[in-house]
Amino acid sequence: MSVKVFDMKEVQDLLSAAANLGSEEGNGRAKQITHRLLSDLFKAIDDLDMTPDEIWAGVNYFNRLGRDGEAALLAAGLGLEKFLDIRMDAQDRHADIHGGTPRTIEGPLYVAGAPLRDGVAKIDVDADEAAGPLVIRGTVTGPDGKPVANAVVECWHANSNGFYSHFDPTGAQSDFNLRGAVRTGQDGKYEFRTLMPVGYGCPPHGSTQQLLNVLARHGNRPAHVHFFVTSDNFRKLTTQINIEGDPLIWDDFAYATREELIPHVVEKTGGAALGLKDDVYKEIEFDIALTRLLEGKDNQLVTRQRTSATA
Repeated sequence: MSVKVFDMKEVQDLLSAAANLGSEEGNGRAKQITHRLLSDLFKAIDDLDMTPDEIWAGVNYFNRLGRDGEAALLAAGLGLEKFLDIRMDAQDRHADIHGGTPRTIEGPLYVAGAPLRDGVAKIDVDADEAAGPLVIRGTVTGPDGKPVANAVVECWHANSNGFYSHFDPTGAQSDFNLRGAVRTGQDGKYEFRTLMPVGYGCPPHGSTQQLLNVLARHGNRPAHVHFFVTSDNFRKLTTQINIEGDPLIWDDFAYATREELIPHVVEKTGGAALGLKDDVYKEIEFDIALTRLLEGKDNQLVTRQRTSATA
């Protein structure tokens, strides 16, 4: 249909009524956002000449997305989380905040409540014959390069099957397996003793992969480890590292890879003395630099729905 209706008064009145712009009641910000997003959708329908069948297929898709609980996964796969990082990077430059460890996406699989240890945490609760031992250690510093005491470093990653505890469809993992938290001492050091993760893919029959299939895209991620780093005196850091050598590092469906977040993997011996499963192990040194508060506030705190549990 070549006829365009978006600019008609009837349509514009409909948009205003749907967002209830004529009322003083309700949340003004919610009305503003609803009106803009609905307007963009209506205009896209007009411009792309979307058919009713296509519109209802989209509605049905969102119903399935909700049933699958994959909205946050789709947000990563369509680049929404990466876009938010790009905006925050630009905001930092505008505020003259430079340096620090780069941020990257949180992803949908964090669980609050992991046991908090001082300095060192061994987080491989479950045996995993297919995964070799890994030590991740480093120093947390502030903008002046000095160690940060009492910072909390949280870490979580997948097992050798690509599954995260609390979200493992096999039910095989214990609570907080491969999840932990460490409080730094005066030297700013942290250490996680764990197992080497692998990458994972979206649920093959889930709604996220359904859309990716239509786009001729894969839904896989390289092996990686997530981090939250918090301190009373600096801004929260949300980041993750990729495991060096993974073939998908630069083909991550979630667009989370950054050059500075691919630390070198070193093979070492002496793991038995550290309580690791083998004497030969891999080590990653990942030093973390935090950034200053902005006018005394942490503008990196993001409110979103997250899972929590009790250890």
